[in-house]
Order: sequence, then structure tokens, then C-alpha cells
Amino acid sequence: MVKQSIFGRIAQLAKANINSLLDNAEDPQKMLDQMVRDYTNNIAEAESAVAQTIGNLRMLEDDYNEDVKNARDWGNKALAASRKADEFRAAGDVADAEKFDNLAKVALQRQMAAENEAKGAEPSIASQREVVDKLKSGLEQMKNKLNQLTSKRNELVARSKTAAAQTQVHDAIKSIDIMDPTSEVGRFEEKIRREEAKVRGQQELAASSLDAQFNQLEDLGEQTEIEARLAALKAGNSKPALGTGSPTGAESTVEEADFDKL
Repeated sequence: MVKQSIFGRIAQLAKANINSLLDNAEDPQKMLDQMVRDYTNNIAEAESAVAQTIGNLRMLEDDYNEDVKNARDWGNKALAASRKADEFRAAGDVADAEKFDNLAKVALQRQMAAENEAKGAEPSIASQREVVDKLKSGLEQMKNKLNQLTSKRNELVARSKTAAAQTQVHDAIKSIDIMDPTSEVGRFEEKIRREEAKVRGQQELAASSLDAQFNQLEDLGEQTEIEARLAALKAGNSKPALGTGSPTGAESTVEEADFDKL
């Protein structure tokens, strides 16, 4: 069950299509960061599981090697006991010959048991070696995929920051575009133009009022001179007093026929 879980995780992560996942992501950077964390955690778990599986294989191999060694040792002991029995038999010592032949048989029996243990472990060892090879291969694929994902993450984050900076610069340039009548500067300029026009209007009104005042002063000076000359006539001075004004305004109120009556 543990092996199947490891195989499933490795197969899923090794076959993951990063581009497809990113296309469906609302926030690619957050998804990439989460994927990097998940991959890293899964790789750590897979490494632990693979290490345990390798450890189990090494134990099986140690037991197998021990059985092979025992089989070889019991074989040597059987051979030594058989030769000893032959020596006693050649010397006419049948009892000791039988004794050592029996020892050789026991050694051969134990040799066969050790060989059977070793032979029985061979399929398990072969299967375990295949599992370990697949796990190592899958783990290597996971590490390669993590490297790809990390590189992709760094590339996309850099591109995202560049795009954000370009957008910020573009917005800043757009905000100070004085040719854009809808911009803040355009509206502020329009406001100043209206204020300047208002000032010009006030200046024109002020100038018009000043001209009227000067005209009133000129009319007042003319009337003053006329009154002065009339006073002089009544005093018997036939020569009118000189002035800077003109009697045009007074004459305008007298009919020419009135002079004919004089």
C-alpha cells in the first residue's frame, strides 16, 4: 500500500503539465508558490519512503549473502567431514568413518537449507530491486520537475513585476499628459483660463468706469469756465477770461434765434 502511494505520487507529479495548470489559475504566482511547496514536501516524503525501501532491499541482500556464505561454509564442512571419514575408513576405523560420514550428511543438510533460503529470497530481491529502481527514477523526475517549476516561477514572477512596473510608468505618463483635456492638468488649465478671462473682464469694466469719471471732470471744468466768464461780463469786463475749456456745451443749450433778439 505504501509502495502504491509512492508510485501514485511520483506518477502524478512527474506527469503534471505546469503550463496547463497555470492557464487555469486565477493567481499564477500564488499557485506556483504553492506548487513549489507541495513538490518540495512530496519530494521529502518520497525520499524518506525510497530510503526506507532501499534499506529493506539491503537487508534482504544481507540475508541472501549470509545464506550463500552459510551454504558455502556448510559445504566446506561436509567436504572436510567426508574426507575425514575416508581417512578413518582407510585406516580400518569403521566407527569413526561412520561418525564423520554422518557429520558430512548433517553439514550437507544444512548446506541445502541455506541454499534454499538464498534461492527463495532471490525473487523478492529482484522484485525489490525493480521497485527501488522505479522509485529512484520517479524521484529524479520529481526533482527535475521541481527545477522546471522553480525556473518557471522565477521567470513568471520577474515578467509580472516588469509588466506591473511598465503599467505604473504608463499610468504616470498618462496622468501628466497636458494634451489630454480630460486629465487633471487639462481641467486645472481650463480653470486658470476662466480666472484669467474674468480678470480681463474686470479690468475692462474698471477702465470703462475710469473713462466716465474723466469725462465728468472735463464737463465740470467747462461749466466752471462758463460761469466765470458770465460773472466777468456782468462785472463790466468785456474781455472774457481765458480758459482751457470750450463753450460748446453752453451753446448747445441756446437757440440761435435768441441771439437775433439782442
